[in-house]
Amino acid sequence: MRKNNMERANEEIREREDKSKKVGSLPYIWRSISKNPGAMIGLFFLCFIIIMSFLSPYIMKHDFMAIDLVRKFAKPSREHLFGCDQLGRDIMIRVFYGARYTLAIGVGATVLAAVSGVLIGSLAGFFGGIIDSILMRIVDIVQSFPYMILAIALAAAFGQGLENCIYAIGIALMPVFARLIRASIFAIRGLEFIEAATSINCSTVRTIFMHVLPNTISPIIVQISMSIAAAGLSAAALSFLGLGVKEPYPEWGVMISSARAFMRDYPHIVLVPGIFIVLTVLSLNLIGDALRDALDPKLKD
Repeated sequence: MRKNNMERANEEIREREDKSKKVGSLPYIWRSISKNPGAMIGLFFLCFIIIMSFLSPYIMKHDFMAIDLVRKFAKPSREHLFGCDQLGRDIMIRVFYGARYTLAIGVGATVLAAVSGVLIGSLAGFFGGIIDSILMRIVDIVQSFPYMILAIALAAAFGQGLENCIYAIGIALMPVFARLIRASIFAIRGLEFIEAATSINCSTVRTIFMHVLPNTISPIIVQISMSIAAAGLSAAALSFLGLGVKEPYPEWGVMISSARAFMRDYPHIVLVPGIFIVLTVLSLNLIGDALRDALDPKLKD
């Protein structure tokens, strides 16, 4: 009896180990990412930024909107680690608080682009024919404009504001997801399990969401991580041009735009938000590269 129980326990352990080694499983993805030093540094920095964006108003003594003209252009010191801007506002609290705007636009625009792109790409790839032609011509029209030019045009048409910035960048990013999911569906729609689902009268919606999309999720996850970085960078660019978040909210692009006239004499008020933009985008790209490696079956060890 004890021998049988031990054998069952060993079998369960082996099954768990096999599951953890399976490409695409959460344990495998985490194990793959944890072996990548760059991805772990990026993940740590990103978590730090997210936590500080929410906790900074409660743990820092300065207010991100408090003006103190006596301290304007103050250089980094113990009192103000990153210095003060042209209105004497503490740059450190503004950078950490402003991260919520840049990241919110990046995540929001990516979610909008992913949902709309996956919907369009799924319909086009699954049905094909005239539906594919119509939907892909719409995508072609959107994609015929350079990404940043389209985002600027849409932001100018929609007006300033956080939500309008999300809509502008999300629409500009949509074609990438639509083409990606369409190509992935074309690769699997003729396989046996799709034909089996169709043969038992499985509804089209159920077939797409229960059988097609789960088998194309890996490239979407990688593209999402990359798109958040691109959307965050675009948000800073639109705010710099005066088409994104408005003053006095400390979005990183706004901070650079409002301080660019003083950057020659006081470079720290531009360098600090610029460095945080670079590090955030780099962190997201490092995580995206690690996810791509983890989700690629050809790289299974």
